[in-house]
Amino acid sequence: MLYYFYFPWYLINVKIKKGNIMEKVTKDMGIMDIVTAHPETLEVFQNFGMGCIGCAAAHFENLEAGAKVHGIDPDEMVKAMNEVIEKNAGQ
Repeated sequence: MLYYFYFPWYLINVKIKKGNIMEKVTKDMGIMDIVTAHPETLEVFQNFGMGCIGCAAAHFENLEAGAKVHGIDPDEMVKAMNEVIEKNAGQ
């Protein structure tokens, strides 16, 4: 499958192979690394109020730093992301 995600400042083109799973998300991973490997996590970012995936900081910030700036518990985000990834891995 080929997914295209458009954000105000860039276009992400990610090819996802069924059964190809990255290790679990951790709070020290880069925001764009997570989104690139697992586009399904975009929903989690939105649910937690982090709609800033299109901002420049997303290219160099890790999940923990981004979450703390927004007053979000990074451990809760990590848990939610890994649940979404596991759910989608079974499809």
